[in-house]
Amino acid sequence: MAGRFVYWMNVSLDLFIEHATGEHGSIEGPSWPRLGEPLHREFNARARAMSMVVEGRIVYEMMDPFWPNARTDESLPDYLREFGEIWAAIPKVLVSRTRTKAEHNTRIIGDDAIEQLAVLRQEADGDIGIGGANLATQVLRAHLLDELMLFTHPVVLGAGRPLFDTLDQPLELDLLEQRSLDQGVTMHRYSVRGAR
Repeated sequence: MAGRFVYWMNVSLDLFIEHATGEHGSIEGPSWPRLGEPLHREFNARARAMSMVVEGRIVYEMMDPFWPNARTDESLPDYLREFGEIWAAIPKVLVSRTRTKAEHNTRIIGDDAIEQLAVLRQEADGDIGIGGANLATQVLRAHLLDELMLFTHPVVLGAGRPLFDTLDQPLELDLLEQRSLDQGVTMHRYSVRGAR
């Protein structure tokens, strides 16, 4: 059984993932996502169900060292410490041409990343989280993206970094699941038509 690539992202109603350039560069991040305890607990459950994650450099550097350090930070609530444990333990692939070192169960791939990810997907078992819009766009263009898991926050940003870079053609989806979560956030899972 082959793995499945799942692009997981917080988005605005108009499908932006950040309003100002680089606002996701720190884990504190922007103020518009409504990241309360119930939503974090949902993230924990979804992350725990992943077999591995693939992250671009920007996402990886946002996550590390914050989440590994969060595991033992008693000033943080238990659900954040729990996510730190999950993130540090899960197998990770970092896609980067510039990084040569990474910790916390992470291997790095650079050149021929899409070809290597195609092999990884074929050999894996279970869902593989994709983190980063640039990476997700490349995986989508290679017809390797299987699913979108979007946490939509009740805000319209009007401009910013879109969910994907420019697409060559419309993206057709089929709804797999939808749920209302805390503070007006909704979760939608879609399968991507045309994934190979």
